[in-house]
Amino acid sequence: MKLLFSRNPNPRLAVAVARHLDAKVEFEFAAPLAPGQSERYRALNPNLLLPILLGPGKSLWETDAIACRLSRDARSDFWRTDDDEPEMMQWLSWGKENFARACDMVHFERGTKQRYRLGPVDQPQLEEGLRRFGKAAALLDAELSGRGWLVGDSMSYADFRMAAFLPFNDVAGLPLNDYPSVERWYRQLEEIDAWRDPFKGLEAPALPPVPV
Repeated sequence: MKLLFSRNPNPRLAVAVARHLDAKVEFEFAAPLAPGQSERYRALNPNLLLPILLGPGKSLWETDAIACRLSRDARSDFWRTDDDEPEMMQWLSWGKENFARACDMVHFERGTKQRYRLGPVDQPQLEEGLRRFGKAAALLDAELSGRGWLVGDSMSYADFRMAAFLPFNDVAGLPLNDYPSVERWYRQLEEIDAWRDPFKGLEAPALPPVPV
């Protein structure tokens, strides 16, 4: 199998999952939206987005689906399939609509738009993202105050998914230190090699810098 990726948040997450699981995949940097490339990738993902997992049969796209497939192939409980699965799905659903969504809103204004010259920061959107982040982070902080990980006693894909935008906090500037349990939880993730540097040894051009 081959995993097509870039350095953006969701492809980064997929590469981190593959590295953590020691998945038997090749890695290939891709740019479906680059000039002249769209038709090459449209048959693989009609959304023209990454990541994409190539293997026997149809290609697989969407990060969560790829994480599920890689975990199944590795026979790992990283993607829970036992009695913890409903709770994992709870956090995936809530996280994407709340915590990760708020992180994305802030990162888009301070990071993505500035990297790709998409216009000035939309201050009302930024403030709304920070407001949503505060609300979601407070809930997450309370939940994590009595546990090490989101599901059960060990790390799961729910932790990786929830934290998908936090490696980009150098530009997003989210106030993680206001939420000590969230900050402690994220420090644990940063101790995992596959999470901290998923692109180690791969050909992966850096993202454009954010202008100062």
